[in-house]
Amino acid sequence: MNDSRKLRILLGKVGLDGHDRGIIIVARALRDAGFEVIYTGLHNTPETVVEMAIQEDVDALGISVLSGAHNHIFPEILRLLKEHGIDDKTVFGGGIIPKEDIESLKEKGVQAVFEPGASTDDITLWIRENVTPRALS
Repeated sequence: MNDSRKLRILLGKVGLDGHDRGIIIVARALRDAGFEVIYTGLHNTPETVVEMAIQEDVDALGISVLSGAHNHIFPEILRLLKEHGIDDKTVFGGGIIPKEDIESLKEKGVQAVFEPGASTDDITLWIRENVTPRALS
């Protein structure tokens, strides 16, 4: 980053998935690394997450999916971002996502998928290398 603004990262849980230990660990690691983190809490809709991304003026959205609904949730979030004219936001994810679905999600616009056991250092480094800070308003 060329300025002193912290990257703003929204971390979201969408759907009926009620397990949030992993995303909370990631949120703490990202905060410790100097990012500003907004965590949505559990049981959100894609619409809620995108609305929060707009309200919080985030640089990236990280979505955790453990429920098996990743092939619906990620495309819907990407569609809504485009519909609202903010599809320049970096979208990444993690959770229980079968290897055979990862490439398809990337083709649809998810820029990275972190599998179970991914290092928080790897996630932090990926964000530093791949997320562009929002322009000053």
